Amino acid sequence: MVHHDDFVLSALMEEGLATRAAIDRARKDAAETGRCPSESLAALKIVEARTIALVRAQVAEYPFVDPAQFDVNFANTRLLPLSIAESVRAFPLFVIGDVATVGMADPLDLKSVDQLRSMLRLEVEPVLVEPEALRTLIERAYALTAGSSTVAGPAPRSPGDVTLTTGKEPIVAAVNQIIAQAIDLGASDIHIGPDERDLHLRYRVDGGLRPFSGPGIEMHTGIVQRLKVMADLDLTQTRRPQDGKIRYSHNGRSVDIRLSLVPTVCGENVVMRILSSAAGIRGFAELGFPTDQTAYFEGLIQAPHGMILVTGPTGSGKTTTLYTALKRLNTADRNIVTIEDPVEIRMPMIRQVQTSPEIGLGFAGALRSILRQDPDVIFVGEIRDEETARISVQAALTGHLVLSSLHTNDAAGAIPRLRDLGVASFAVNAALLCVIAQRLVRRVCPDCARSCAPDPALLQRFSLVPAGPDGTSFVRGAGCAKCASQGVRGRVGIYEVLKLTPGVRRLVEELAPAEAIRRGAVAEGMKEMWRDGLEKAKLGLTTLDEIGRVVAVQATEDDARFSGAAALKVAA
Repeated sequence: MVHHDDFVLSALMEEGLATRAAIDRARKDAAETGRCPSESLAALKIVEARTIALVRAQVAEYPFVDPAQFDVNFANTRLLPLSIAESVRAFPLFVIGDVATVGMADPLDLKSVDQLRSMLRLEVEPVLVEPEALRTLIERAYALTAGSSTVAGPAPRSPGDVTLTTGKEPIVAAVNQIIAQAIDLGASDIHIGPDERDLHLRYRVDGGLRPFSGPGIEMHTGIVQRLKVMADLDLTQTRRPQDGKIRYSHNGRSVDIRLSLVPTVCGENVVMRILSSAAGIRGFAELGFPTDQTAYFEGLIQAPHGMILVTGPTGSGKTTTLYTALKRLNTADRNIVTIEDPVEIRMPMIRQVQTSPEIGLGFAGALRSILRQDPDVIFVGEIRDEETARISVQAALTGHLVLSSLHTNDAAGAIPRLRDLGVASFAVNAALLCVIAQRLVRRVCPDCARSCAPDPALLQRFSLVPAGPDGTSFVRGAGCAKCASQGVRGRVGIYEVLKLTPGVRRLVEELAPAEAIRRGAVAEGMKEMWRDGLEKAKLGLTTLDEIGRVVAVQATEDDARFSGAAALKVAA
């Protein structure tokens, strides 16, 4: 392998990717650590490992494959013992007919290729895989299939047969890999669902569920038992729902996970929510908050008293927006208290209270108690009932800044909702500072974004007039390794901000319905959520399909609001 590495080092220098001094430094490190010099270049962070792998593939004249771009069948672990996979640094990615496509760190190692051919009893087509990606793939695949693989060790006869403590047992390794993979993917939820014959593993990434290769159904009971141990739940209870919390250590940092178990006809269904950390809370600009509204909202949260509401369905990012405001307000001269169900993001210096209905501590009861804790800012996770609504409004009227959320479709709908909860119109006008409605849309992957012509039906839906033959101001992700061929990576918020202007307050006093309040707010300058989404689509942050998927477009040809310049054109 050494002479192959010499060719790789020469190619790196020829292409200007590494200097002679860097190569000498890597050779010295290789002599001390036993690595090959190219691996030392990556370990010393002189050249990226992926770049070295691409150059190695070019030198070796073998295809380069990124396993992250493919749905690798983890059941292929049955074909090759773990010890062999680790020793020759290879994994059978695909098997079609009598040909196995095998990912290798060094496809020019002919001795290893012959050994693989003998073990697999198939024709071998080597492809080059970046060593660290290959190591991760081998570790994950064998951990997730250890309970069913005949070559990776026998499956435990029952969960009680496994001592779930060392981290090396098949069930423990499988659980660790499931959670670690979710964190690496940036997933918000992990779903482990049993059927009669299969165990389905899915991760919610950027708001959508994606299936992944996972353990066999025979590992289901052991995985559930392991999760119960981690969350300190009742191991003997399998016929009632259970909820718990897990603190998991990953790459040196602690990650909080909320565990939910629900019994189904095929066994206990598992859903884990990966909770955000305070370190992940940034600023309003990073959320995608409209530039022209950011200064207004940042000034508004400095108000000494009043109520700010954020509305939207579950999973629309309401909590993140409110915690972004709390982070900005979190100074030593303010006493901030939160009431949540559950506490999702832990933030230093803020007093966070979790409701406990089983002991009678609901939102209303907790709110009454914390009003005696001399708070300056109160965060109520959600206004769900009349008593919580009434006490929250009273707190806003008596010198406290109250931040909370409501489940309504748009900003205007929050006002009738408060009335439904028994809050008088004069109290709404006196307490409410503004209402923000929001959704989350998927970002176009910046690494594979390409210009595209929008669907004519979408143009019609958004009252857009094409102004050119190609419509080049919109983009779409083509799919690449960084976005797992999805074309999207990450999410951005789209918003509408309803300000309590004199015209809106008059409508509130007149008990106007939500639609009248919406029209009045638009007449007073409110930019509707779909319009904010349109602007982000024209900037290339998201797509028209995404905007149409998450918001209702209230655009009609005879609506006076869309006359003249309001009929937006596609061309930038």
